[in-house]
Amino acid sequence: MPPTIPLPRRPAAPGDPVQQWYENELGWATAAGPPAQLVTGLRFDALEVPADAGFAVLRRLGATAAAGPVALAGNTVRFLVAAGSAEELPALLEWLEWGVLARDLRAVGAGGLIPAPLPPGRPGPREAAVWLRPPGPGREVEPTLPTLSALTGLGRQEGAPDLVRLVEAAATQCHRLRLLRASAQPLAFS
Repeated sequence: MPPTIPLPRRPAAPGDPVQQWYENELGWATAAGPPAQLVTGLRFDALEVPADAGFAVLRRLGATAAAGPVALAGNTVRFLVAAGSAEELPALLEWLEWGVLARDLRAVGAGGLIPAPLPPGRPGPREAAVWLRPPGPGREVEPTLPTLSALTGLGRQEGAPDLVRLVEAAATQCHRLRLLRASAQPLAFS
């Protein structure tokens, strides 16, 4: 198989340095901000969960099962997953028997936008999105993203992250978080 040749990079133009980093270093599509936005559905989709659930997923699965980039913006953790995963999420939740119970777990897919986290090592405003697990410049992000192919073994790379395990863990943690919040509220009739 011939080596993959990267797409030509756009010449640097004056503008948002965060947007330039994504376009020139990673080759990711962006939309102007402020803040800069990453376009989903082309190279990746994003699974969104409340921050508490996202941190619990990271602790539970460790680095191997959710090996793709992970970002934090406000009270939302976003797991980057293979492009097309957003379309698969409702059926996958039904198959895992979560259905409507996992309402805090959302996906952003084709045509969507997510806030662009600050590039690693760059300072920014306190409320800016940041990477919990950043992508690496010069490396393709696609092989590191959780995908359904890990379940079937089709096209599976050694150590490929598993979307099913990630979604199951995220749905479980979202449900636990909702139950904890509900039990902490006073009873309506007291």
